[in-house]
Amino acid sequence: MKLIKVGAAVLNQTPLDWQGNLDRMLAAIESARSRQVSLLCLPELCITGYGCEDAFHSPSVTREALAVLKEVAAATRGMIVSAGLPLLHGGALFNAAGLLCDGAIVGFVCKQNLAGEGIHYEPRWFKRWPADARAATEIDGDSYPLGDLIFDVGGVSLGFEICEDAWVASRPGAELAQRGVDIILNPSASHFAFGKHAIRQRFVLEGSRAFHTSYIYANLLGNESGRAIYDGDAMIASAGKMLATGPRFSFADQHVTTAVLDIEETRMSRARTGSFRPLIDEDGRRVRVSFTYPDQEPARSTRDVPNWENSAWLKEEEFTRAEALGLFDYLRKSWSRGFVVSLSGGADSAAVSVLCALALRLSERELGWDAVAQKLGYIPELAGADGAEAAIGRLLTCAYQSTRNSGDVTRNAARDVAEAIGAEFLELDVDSLVQTYTDLVAAGVGRELTWERDDLALQNIQARVRGPSVWMLANLRNALLLATSNRSEAAVGYATMDGDTCGGLSPIAGIDKAFLRQWLRWMETEGPADDKPLPALAAVNAQQPTAELRPPSASQTDEADLMPYDLLDAIERAAIRDKHSPEECYREMRAEFTEIPPQQLGPWVTRFFRLWCRNQWKRERYAPSFHLDDENLDPKTWCRFPILSGGFQRELARLDTLWRADAARTPLNNT
Repeated sequence: MKLIKVGAAVLNQTPLDWQGNLDRMLAAIESARSRQVSLLCLPELCITGYGCEDAFHSPSVTREALAVLKEVAAATRGMIVSAGLPLLHGGALFNAAGLLCDGAIVGFVCKQNLAGEGIHYEPRWFKRWPADARAATEIDGDSYPLGDLIFDVGGVSLGFEICEDAWVASRPGAELAQRGVDIILNPSASHFAFGKHAIRQRFVLEGSRAFHTSYIYANLLGNESGRAIYDGDAMIASAGKMLATGPRFSFADQHVTTAVLDIEETRMSRARTGSFRPLIDEDGRRVRVSFTYPDQEPARSTRDVPNWENSAWLKEEEFTRAEALGLFDYLRKSWSRGFVVSLSGGADSAAVSVLCALALRLSERELGWDAVAQKLGYIPELAGADGAEAAIGRLLTCAYQSTRNSGDVTRNAARDVAEAIGAEFLELDVDSLVQTYTDLVAAGVGRELTWERDDLALQNIQARVRGPSVWMLANLRNALLLATSNRSEAAVGYATMDGDTCGGLSPIAGIDKAFLRQWLRWMETEGPADDKPLPALAAVNAQQPTAELRPPSASQTDEADLMPYDLLDAIERAAIRDKHSPEECYREMRAEFTEIPPQQLGPWVTRFFRLWCRNQWKRERYAPSFHLDDENLDPKTWCRFPILSGGFQRELARLDTLWRADAARTPLNNT
C-alpha cells in the first residue's frame, strides 16, 4: 500500500484583504501540518478572493497576488499545497492554481472552462486556457511551467479540475485519467444555491469512480464579497467512495477536512478496467518534482455531517444557515455595529429580525461566545456581553412605526417577536408626519387628497415616511439598516421605493413569499436542529399578509391587491426563470391551477407581465441581496431586463383572446 494523507481546506476570504487572506491560508496549512497532511488543496482564487470584480484588471492586484503566493510557498516545507490566484501571461489574465511543494513554486494550471452565466462573470476578466496547451511563465526572473499540466510529485501524479471544469460535459478529468493521474484537485468558488450540494457530491463521487482516481474538492466559505454565500463544501473521495466530508456553513475562518488515500488501490482499480485506454505520449505535459511522503497508517472515513443535513426540512435548514452566515459576515466585513429593522408585525420584517438573532445564536453554538466576541471585537457595544442573548439586545434594534391605519394585531405581533428574540424594541408614531406631508401636497395642488382618487399616493407616503426614522436609528448606532422586501414583491414592484426598500442590504430579496411563510411556520413549531422554535411567531403566521396602508375598513391584504402568492410565484418561475411567453405561462397555469377559472387566471397572468415590465427600475435600485437559488431577480448579478420595453403588448393581446375563448367554454357557474 502507498498511503498518503490529504486535506481539503475551506477558507472565509475577503476580496483584496491581502493580510487577512494570507493569515487564513497559513492557518489552514498549519492545521493540516499538525495533522500530518502531505497534500492540501485550497480554494479557487483564495489569494485575492473570488469576488474582486473589475479589480482583477488592476496590474497591482496580480503583482500583489504573486507576492502573497511566495509567502504561502515559504510555509509549505514538507508539504504540497495548491493555491488559487489570477495570473498574467502573454497579455491575457488566467484563473490559475499554483502548485507549491516543500517551500517552492512548482508550476501553474489554468482553468479551461470559465463560469459566465448568472452570478458569475469570469469571461469579463479571464481567458480560458486551451486544452493541451503548455507554456512557461517568468516571475521575477525565474521560469515556471504553465498550462494543462500533470505534476509527478514524489511518484504520485496530480491533476486539476478548477471549479467549472468539473461541471461541463467534457471534463478535463477524463483525459487526466487516461494519462494515469492518481489524484485530482478541485479548488472551487461555488456559490450556495438550494440543491447544489447534492450536485457537487455527484460529480465528486462520479469523477473518482469513472476516472479511477482520488478526488479532493475544496470550496470557499462564508459571505465573501456581499451577494454570494459560500457553504464551505469539502469532500474527499476515492474510486467512487466518499472518504471524508466537512461541515457546511461554518462560522470559522478556516476548516481542514482530511483523509488517507491508498494510491495503489486506485491504480489497480484502473488497471482492472477493460475499457481503460491509456495515453502513453507524455508530450511535455508532466512536471516531475522530488518529494518524500511520510509513512502513513490507514484511517477511517470521517463524514462530518450534522444532523440537519439529513433533515426532512433541508431547505428550511439551508435557508436558515445560509442567511445567518451571510448576515454575520456582512456585519463584520462592513464594520457595522449592529442591525436595524423596521418591524411591521408582518412576515417579511419578522423573518429578517429572526435571522439577525439566529446569526448570533448559531455562531455562538459553533464557536463559543469568546470566539464570536473576538470576531466582533471592533463593536464597543459588545463590551461585557456574556453571550449571544445579551449581544442581540445590543446589536439588533426593531422599530414599529404606526399610523392611524395600523392595528393592535400587528403592533402586538411586532412586540412579541422582538421580545422573544431579545431585540431592542421601539414604537414610533409617524402619523403626524404622514399628515404633514399630505396637507403640504394638498395645499400645493389646491385640493383635498382622498382615498377614492389618490389611493396609491396615500399608501406610499406612509411607507416613505417610515424611511428617515430608521435610517436615523441606523446612523445613531452605526448599524446596518436591513430592507425587508422579498422576491415575490420585487417581481411585481409591490414595494415602496424609499419606504420598505430602504436599507443597505436586502437579505430576503432572493426568496419567494410562499417559502418565506412556510419557513416562518417551521420556525414557530420546529426551528433549526441545534437551536429552538419561536412560538411568538404564531401571531405573525396567523395573519394574512398586508401592507396595512389603507384604512382598516378596506381590509387590505397583499393577495387581494395582487393575486395568490403561490400563483404569483408559479407565474414568475415560468415567465422569468424559464423565459416563457404570456400565452405559454397561461397554459401552464391552467394545467397547474385547475381551480382558478380562466376569467380570473387570464387577467392575473396579464397583471404579472404588466407589473414586471413596469417595475424593472425598482429592481435596479434594490439594495444588494443574497443569492439563494437560480430564480434570483437581481439585475446586477442574475436576471437582466430592459428598464424600458414594449411591455409584451402584442403577446398580451393574444393572451386576452385566448383566455376569453377559454372563458366562453368554461362558464363561471360550472367551475
